[in-house]
Amino acid sequence: MLKKILQTIYSVYGFLLFVILLLLLLPLFFIASLLGEIKGGNMIYKVCSWWADAWLFLIGIHTKIIHEQQQSEIRPCIFVANHISYMDIPMIVKILREPIRVLGKQEMAGIPIFGFVYRNAVVMVNRKNPEQRQKSVNRLKAVLRQGISIFIFPEGTFNETDAPLKSFYDGAFRIALETNTPIQPLIFPDTVKRLHHKSVFSLSPGKCRAVYLPMVDVSAYSQQDQEALKQAVYNQMEAGLLRYTNNAS
Repeated sequence: MLKKILQTIYSVYGFLLFVILLLLLLPLFFIASLLGEIKGGNMIYKVCSWWADAWLFLIGIHTKIIHEQQQSEIRPCIFVANHISYMDIPMIVKILREPIRVLGKQEMAGIPIFGFVYRNAVVMVNRKNPEQRQKSVNRLKAVLRQGISIFIFPEGTFNETDAPLKSFYDGAFRIALETNTPIQPLIFPDTVKRLHHKSVFSLSPGKCRAVYLPMVDVSAYSQQDQEALKQAVYNQMEAGLLRYTNNAS
């Protein structure tokens, strides 16, 4: 009972800091929103990185970044990662210190304060509307043509199963093949330990790792090989999650 009370107090502290830091940086986000889609978008991600640095430090979460094959990483690319916690979002802007655009669910745009930043920082998608879904895909392709990497959670939403990963949607892999863009798999093995998707009052301090798995060159795949590419990335990420979950270092 004492542990639950302390964790609730800590969680409230963490989310109050979350909002306070966003409010302090809101003028910068507003200025960035006036600078256009490319320049303004890049500035927004930079400010988000400052926010993540401050917030994670103040709540006692320290990140560790692991590159398994750094020499093979090229840009622009399509980042894909497992999705199991709200902590995945701060981790994205913490570890990716470069211009990116994230594909995000349209529903998140309605959250007060955060929604303003979200609307100006992500490529929003409504998966229930085929026309809007195609518009999001076209915008992501346009971003890649600008030399800016994109980020997609191929599971689409939280993995609430007992398996390391849910099944993947096709979008990231179709875009990769149509634009001949390499895929950079990432895994977050610890975010669910820092903030479980079942409760916002499960926040806890500690280590949060981000692992860059070997980059996947899509040039060896044809557009008819989309399922094979998706399965190859899935297998690599599943094996990585099992490996790093069992190894806490």
